[in-house]
Amino acid sequence: MADENTNEVVAPVEGAEAAPTEGRGPGRGRGNRGGGDRNRGERGGRGRRDDRRGGNRDEEQGEELIEKLVHINRVSKTVKGGKRFGFAALVVVGDGKGRAGFGHGKAREVPEAISKATAAAKKAMVRVPLKEGRTLHHDGLGHFGAGKVTVRSAPAGTGIIAGGPMRAVFESLGVADVVTKSNGTSNPYNMIRATFAALGEQTSPKSVAQRRGKKVADLLRRGGASADVAQADAEAIAE
Repeated sequence: MADENTNEVVAPVEGAEAAPTEGRGPGRGRGNRGGGDRNRGERGGRGRRDDRRGGNRDEEQGEELIEKLVHINRVSKTVKGGKRFGFAALVVVGDGKGRAGFGHGKAREVPEAISKATAAAKKAMVRVPLKEGRTLHHDGLGHFGAGKVTVRSAPAGTGIIAGGPMRAVFESLGVADVVTKSNGTSNPYNMIRATFAALGEQTSPKSVAQRRGKKVADLLRRGGASADVAQADAEAIAE
């Protein structure tokens, strides 16, 4: 009787242990493999999307930009227990083909401040129409705070007649001939902002003609030029 009871008890236990093990084992294996594949697929998908985004960023930043460090200043912040020192950088960035921008960045170290200012300048780039790709179309005035600047177009061979902060703007912009004058302040921040205010008012004859519904040659003839000269100048104008 003892043997029969033992057999009856042991047989169901062995069967019960074997059945669930066979049923759960492959299921868990398939589930884990499936989950792993899905996770790998998701990671792979995110990686591909990141690669595409990275590729677009590389293409956008693939163009060579001219970076000019205009000013760097040591700043401090008074905190409990003393002062915390840092650096502030002012950077001008341009592509040399009519686009430029400026940015400001602060950090505990100089390289990090410059990188922050450069990133801000790239985001704030604006396009300025240039005459013959070398100078401005017309004179302009810029004002910001106590800074007042005057910019004038110049004939070929004049060069960049400008002070330090303003020179950095025109070199990065791609202007080869320009005459400028700054009045009121020597603060580089105000000078840069006043210069960009003057450049923001620049317009080309082509844009004015489109806005007024006229031909470029008609606008140029109002300056006293002959029809042939006005037509030739109109054909040579390009933003």
